[in-house]
Amino acid sequence: MSKVKEYINETVTEMVHRVTWPTWKELQSNTIIVVVASVLIAITIFVMDFAFGINGGKDTVWKGLLGFIYKTF
Repeated sequence: MSKVKEYINETVTEMVHRVTWPTWKELQSNTIIVVVASVLIAITIFVMDFAFGINGGKDTVWKGLLGFIYKTF
């Protein structure tokens, strides 16, 4: 039990005294960067799925580039 107590005390000491926490301004700017990057990656994946026809089912008009190639050959 003493090892668990020592671990918790060391963890609290490290989190309070040794960790360098970002300022509020740094946190906001980093959050904006992460959100913008996530949206750009999501849009890129959506465009790729649409262009290559990954989501094209039997009843869809646009089968994508792969659907066009499969239909041609």
